[in-house]
Amino acid sequence: MAYEHILYATDDRVATITMNRPTKMNAMSLDLCAEVKAAVAAADADPEVRVVILTGAGGKAFSAGYDLADPKAKSYRDRGIEGWHWRMNHDLDYNYSVWRCSKPVIAAVDGFCLAGALELAQMCDVRYCSDDARFGVVETRFSAAIACLSMPWVIGARARELIYTGDIFGADEALRLGLVSRVFKKAEFHAETMKIAKRMSRVALACLQWNKRALNQTQVAQGMASALQYGAEAGAILDATETPELKEFNRLRNTVSLAAAMKWRDDQFKQFE
Repeated sequence: MAYEHILYATDDRVATITMNRPTKMNAMSLDLCAEVKAAVAAADADPEVRVVILTGAGGKAFSAGYDLADPKAKSYRDRGIEGWHWRMNHDLDYNYSVWRCSKPVIAAVDGFCLAGALELAQMCDVRYCSDDARFGVVETRFSAAIACLSMPWVIGARARELIYTGDIFGADEALRLGLVSRVFKKAEFHAETMKIAKRMSRVALACLQWNKRALNQTQVAQGMASALQYGAEAGAILDATETPELKEFNRLRNTVSLAAAMKWRDDQFKQFE
């Protein structure tokens, strides 16, 4: 399959999927989401692949999150609560694509990993990052919903402060919180991540698959599926609610620029950082 927004490569039992929009911080448009899902499915169906790496091109970002300037996104915004219900469930299904993959999926985070991209990374089996990685649930700072509320299932109750503040934090804090398993120097990051992926790929495929199924079922038994679905439904209601913060953010985005909206958002928090 030919891809426009991602790169797909295989090397000795490891498939690497690279979100490839570096000039846009690998922002996840609807088209990119569709290609990531297709590539994950292709890797899952390939008997020669045992491990999948998901990463971003350019070295500056894994991804900055969903593309707020995606022209295809306007249609659902114009349909009110029903449109947002569709979008939240679309995004939840997108995040589930890596979780449902029968093979281990490693999120290789180099640079920024924000908003929806952080949700996606948290649905992967393992997360490694470079020492300049930066994380944040930044969408809450302009009253946008979290489509896939995966963070509590990764770091537990410590997710509350990060979600309530929208704070951006670095690699060392991510390691301390248990959000990532390892931090590597930037120059060595991709090589070290691939080395671990190759090590994983030496385990029998059936062993990897049955262990992932058992681990996933533990989360299902704990109620993860119903919790994530409730989060998506609550998110649809929130996104359809025009809070003063969201109203001003959208006014600036629509009449000035997205950069102006982002600056306004950040200025609300500066004196308290």
